[in-house]
Amino acid sequence: MTIGERVGWYRRRRGMSQKVLANLIGRTEDWLNKIENNRIQLDRISVIQSLAKELDISIGDLMAEPTLMDANQSAGKPTVPALREALLSYAQLMPFTMAAGREIPPMAQLDGRLKAVWDAYQATRFAYVSATLPELISDLDYASRNLETQDVQRANLMLATAYHAAATVLTKVGEVDLAWVAAQKGFDIAQNIGEPVVWLSLARSVTHVTMSTGRHKDAAKLVQQVASHTGPIPNDASPEYLSVYGTLFLAGAMAAARSNDRSLTTDYLNEADAIATRLGRDANYFWTAFGPTNVDIHRVSTAMELDDVETALSLGPGVDTSPLPTERQVRHSLEIARAHNARGRKDQALDILLSAEARAPEQVRHHGLCRDLVVGWVRTSKTRPGPALSGLAERMKLV
Repeated sequence: MTIGERVGWYRRRRGMSQKVLANLIGRTEDWLNKIENNRIQLDRISVIQSLAKELDISIGDLMAEPTLMDANQSAGKPTVPALREALLSYAQLMPFTMAAGREIPPMAQLDGRLKAVWDAYQATRFAYVSATLPELISDLDYASRNLETQDVQRANLMLATAYHAAATVLTKVGEVDLAWVAAQKGFDIAQNIGEPVVWLSLARSVTHVTMSTGRHKDAAKLVQQVASHTGPIPNDASPEYLSVYGTLFLAGAMAAARSNDRSLTTDYLNEADAIATRLGRDANYFWTAFGPTNVDIHRVSTAMELDDVETALSLGPGVDTSPLPTERQVRHSLEIARAHNARGRKDQALDILLSAEARAPEQVRHHGLCRDLVVGWVRTSKTRPGPALSGLAERMKLV
């Protein structure tokens, strides 16, 4: 079903009329009728959140974002189920249950595996990341408990970063509850080791997961609290510190936009822009892809969340995303497709999705925004959908 059809299904299940639900969120009955009958596209997260709240369901219930396939997506290895098992393993609570005397891989090898995971994420190979992390987390957890003192700090730093990677990819594929577990585990470690870059990075991860659960005001507030806690940026701040701190404000800008707080959105974007100017270039320190271009990307994304479609269309095509990783490039393309669709340019939007799919099939096929666009186009087509749209719908397993 489309989001609109899911709204109607949950509304009827609640025994609620269209008029009552529309009044609760400050809309008209006619507007809600058009939403439920796919005559208006429902693509603003803040509005979806309001509907979910009044229908007493999670935002995920309305978005219906699919996760990765349960198995065989990465060289025959299970993906999300294996990661779930690793995150919820009782062995981490009761270390005495771990097999004694197991071999600890060399630190350089563990570091290389961690870098490979983050590189794969930024290349949108989400199934590979989900399939690879369980063993890596297990090895790092065991190493952090059994290495000599001088290597424990390094192992814990890598373990916290691995949990961050888990939270990031799980958020991306719609496993929000598991993402929260991963973010919490990573943040607890980051607090204990006292490394500011890792701490800030995990604070950003908690912000993203909080936002993914629909608590956008809480996420925006969290960014203020983290910034207040850390204080002014040190004069000798490293590029890694600047990059992680800058992306924290970008996450805050998205949260503020989804809360319809234009003033705070602008404040956060300006903060991020000032940090990007201080950094002086686009870079990928600590896998942040932070710099002036990522700030511009977020100006477009926040404009769409605030329903400023013309601003998004004016700024979006002019942003050169080529210096950034594939994940960031494709995410920006999806916003431009969304903006074109909002102006009735379905063909242009579809062309953008197809081009993005060729570069990042997992990202496009699992993203709720893409899936809802395709469902809406198929359902509202007056004639049989053409081969391009039909093929995309089939690859997304929507038909």
